[in-house]
Amino acid sequence: MAQGMPSMVALLGLLAVAGYKNRDKIAEVLKGRKQELGGQPSARDQPGQGGVLDKLGGLLGGASAGSVLSGGLRDLVARFSQNGHGKVADSWVNTGPNQPLSTDQLEQAIGPDTLNTLSKQTGLSREDLLSRLTLELPAAVDKLTPGGRLPTEDEAARLI
Repeated sequence: MAQGMPSMVALLGLLAVAGYKNRDKIAEVLKGRKQELGGQPSARDQPGQGGVLDKLGGLLGGASAGSVLSGGLRDLVARFSQNGHGKVADSWVNTGPNQPLSTDQLEQAIGPDTLNTLSKQTGLSREDLLSRLTLELPAAVDKLTPGGRLPTEDEAARLI
């Protein structure tokens, strides 16, 4: 996996584990990482937030929620484009209907190294990850890009 894409891996992992429907929990984890830098209690100190979300939070390296979300979305769309599936990812960002995502397209776009990292960090099998992400990813990206474009860090921070 490319070392410069931890925010994409974290974003995918959080979507796979919690799903977009539980974005409030994702926001707590991301905000908890931000608070850790200031010496405040983190999401790791709260009951029920341990385990998988802590492991994924470690990938963030103290980055802000807006940075992780904005960077993760940008990296994700770039990976789809580089692997011949840019039109699919663009349909989620742009206004209009979302094109569906197949597990083969997802696996090709994010690559085996990213899948292995996600599987290790989440404890989910590759099949479970692919199944969950093909269902959650198009709707999540669509909701996180309400203006038909990728959000800036500030805009992304307000979305969470």
